[in-house]
Amino acid sequence: MSLESVRAFLAAHAPDIAIIETAESSATVALAAAAHGVAPAQIAKTLSLRLGDRVVLLVTRGDARLDNRKCKDAFGAKPRMLDAGEVEALTGHPVGGVCPLGLATPLPVYCDISLRAFDEVVPAAGSIRSALRIAPGRLAELVGAEWVDACQEAPAP
Repeated sequence: MSLESVRAFLAAHAPDIAIIETAESSATVALAAAAHGVAPAQIAKTLSLRLGDRVVLLVTRGDARLDNRKCKDAFGAKPRMLDAGEVEALTGHPVGGVCPLGLATPLPVYCDISLRAFDEVVPAAGSIRSALRIAPGRLAELVGAEWVDACQEAPAP
């Protein structure tokens, strides 16, 4: 179970971080923001990308959009989103619950610099009804992520 793999990861690497489970779905950025009482930008969404023959995860702010030129500069290839079946097979997490913790397959993880705008972000925690609150720097450190600039500039408030 995906939520259980995240729970096990946190127990081993960050026992001070609690998983927040909600009755309502948080499968989209808008639903997650409403469920956790934060702005959509503060949701840390995890994108599963194919870059040529590589698959990587990119964690970015909830309202960010990929910038193809920046992705090509950062990764050396144009990104293509994986389909839902590929995402679940590789991460072990369903779409809407994908996070870089407790992965079924070791994958390179990148964090977009857009996350640094926040003291705390809210990524999913392996299911469409679970999340956690964490500082972006700590998230990157926990998963060994590299920081990249791969998204368009944040929209004006």
